[in-house]
Amino acid sequence: MLASLSLICYNSSTVWQIEFYRDKNGREPLTAFLNGFPFKTRARVVKLIDLLAAYGVLLKEPYTRQIKGKIRELRIKDNLGQVRVLYFTFTGRRIVLLHGFLKKTDKTPGREIALAEKRMKDFIERYGGKS
Repeated sequence: MLASLSLICYNSSTVWQIEFYRDKNGREPLTAFLNGFPFKTRARVVKLIDLLAAYGVLLKEPYTRQIKGKIRELRIKDNLGQVRVLYFTFTGRRIVLLHGFLKKTDKTPGREIALAEKRMKDFIERYGGKS
């Protein structure tokens, strides 16, 4: 189990700071989601998060894709399926990881996008600034 992926992904040479969304009660929904996967799957996700930290907004397809507005997805292929992590960029060269899900259809479900947007709005309201 991973206590905090934030620590695993941190590297003093990274250009972008990776943050995991925390709700007002201090829970990290993405960490809980990822802890439900086998070690190899989590390792693949962490590898791509490290790549995102290194390249930031310059990381493009096939690794990331714009979903809606400021929401983007990190795309991980695994033998369990297509793992997706929705995120947005925030002031101060920060990337906030909002939500994860296992994609089962060609199109990203609207409820997954809506949840990521809700968490993004909550994050911005609590921490200020512009996304």
